[in-house]
Amino acid sequence: MVPTTSTAAAACTTPYSATQVYTGGTSASYNGHNWNAKWWTQGETPSTGGSGVWADQGACGGGGTSPSPSTSTSTSPSPSSTPRACELSIWVAGTQYTTGTVVKYVPNGKFYIATHDNPGYDPTVSTWYWSPTTCGTDNPSPSPTSSSTTPNPGGFVVSEAQFNQMFPGRNSFYTYSGLVAALKAYPAFANTGSDTVKKQEAAAFLANINHETGGLVYVVEQNTANYPHYCDTTQSYGCPAGQAAYYGRGPIQLSWNFNYKAAGDALGIDLLHNPNLVQTDASVAWQTGIWYWMTQNGPGTMTAHNAMVNGNGFGETIRSINGSLECNGGNPAQVQSRINAYTSFASILGVPTGSNLSC
Repeated sequence: MVPTTSTAAAACTTPYSATQVYTGGTSASYNGHNWNAKWWTQGETPSTGGSGVWADQGACGGGGTSPSPSTSTSTSPSPSSTPRACELSIWVAGTQYTTGTVVKYVPNGKFYIATHDNPGYDPTVSTWYWSPTTCGTDNPSPSPTSSSTTPNPGGFVVSEAQFNQMFPGRNSFYTYSGLVAALKAYPAFANTGSDTVKKQEAAAFLANINHETGGLVYVVEQNTANYPHYCDTTQSYGCPAGQAAYYGRGPIQLSWNFNYKAAGDALGIDLLHNPNLVQTDASVAWQTGIWYWMTQNGPGTMTAHNAMVNGNGFGETIRSINGSLECNGGNPAQVQSRINAYTSFASILGVPTGSNLSC
């Protein structure tokens, strides 16, 4: 219990935005508190956990992103109840939701109410945390103030026609709709910086996964002899799906039990126990690729996302994916294959490639 004091809360600063870049010393309000960033961050919801980038400056009054009165702990509706009004927001992965919060899930257009507090788990996957609901109307919709939280408003920077032009012989598993649905997991993906930078990042991502999958042809790793080699038994959680269950799948060819565990934890999907979801659900497959791109340095020194939005160049994305296996003379032909695809895709999107193409 926190004692009640008569001291007035400080005014709330500008509400936190998952797509905004915050540098050391900048502030944002979230869930009724002001927060200060200790260093560069983007897409990491303010909290006292995580990487520790955010410092809690205490409660604030007015503004911010504190829950509406209809979702306060004293009046939280039961999981099966119908909210009184359509005061809700678009669901965004990684956003902390409290019990009773109502969201619209863009991929299917349906509404869900949080049955338990959760850090932005997918309502269609984490059914213990979410239940379908309505807003008490025949055609509920978010309030106008929530439209700014829509991931990639205006659509992905790559059109379906351009996507089909890039991958004329793709496997039908890799759908454009699956890719667009996956964007909800990381709204900053191909949505940061100028229009040119957004398109360059999209071209860079698609060029790398083009190389990994033979032009979006392969859903699973073709060398089955490698399958038993991706179980790191030193991990405390082991390999519950089987020693040979963590082979490469999806656009980034996700492999190893620890990567399935990390990706699943980040996306709110139990991929450690259900790795086959990456080869049976197109949206999940695309999400794992974007997860790696946005959050993992791999054998490099930065994420592929940061390499593109911070101007380090396409070559650094290759390093983040395959490191010395290809870079620094490791396999020049493979590097050139990626560069050729990136150059082609950038041309389709009508943007220059930028410098530092090789690693």
